[in-house]
Amino acid sequence: MVAVRRLNHAVLYVRDVDRAVAFYRDVLGMDEVAREAGGRMAFLRAAGSGNHHDLGLFALGPTAPSSPPGAVGLYHLAWELERIEDLVAVRRALADAGALTGQSDHGATKSVYGHDPDGNELEVMWQVPREDWAEHEHSAPVMPLDLDAEVARYGGR
Repeated sequence: MVAVRRLNHAVLYVRDVDRAVAFYRDVLGMDEVAREAGGRMAFLRAAGSGNHHDLGLFALGPTAPSSPPGAVGLYHLAWELERIEDLVAVRRALADAGALTGQSDHGATKSVYGHDPDGNELEVMWQVPREDWAEHEHSAPVMPLDLDAEVARYGGR
C-alpha cells in the first residue's frame, strides 16, 4: 500500500472562469498564478501556500448544467485558516458576497460554509489546537457555533 501525504490541489468545473477567479480572490484572498487552455483554465494559490496552486478552475461555458442534488460526487472543499480571528472576516466576506450558507462547531474545528458562483460548496475552517481536541479526537459532531465565544477563547494564538 502507498500512503498519500496530503491533498495538494483541487480542480473545479465552473461556468465562467473570470467570475470564479474574482470570487476566490475577493472572498478567500487567493492569487491567480496562471491561465491556460486559451484562458479557460485558471490556477490559484492560497496566501502563504507552498503549493504551485491550490485550486484549478476549468470553464465549461454558461450553459453547463449543475450536478443534481444528492448526486454522487464532491460535497465540498475545506480551506483552513491560520487564526480563528480570520474566520470572522471570512464569514463577513461570504455574507457580503451573498454566499454564506451556515456555520458549525465540529469540536476539533470551527467552520463557516458558503458556495461559489457556480454552487460549489466550500467550508472555511480553523482547527483547534490538538491538545484541546479531548473527546473530539475520534468524533466530528455538528453543533451550533458561537464564533464570538471561540474567538474570545482562542484568539491571539
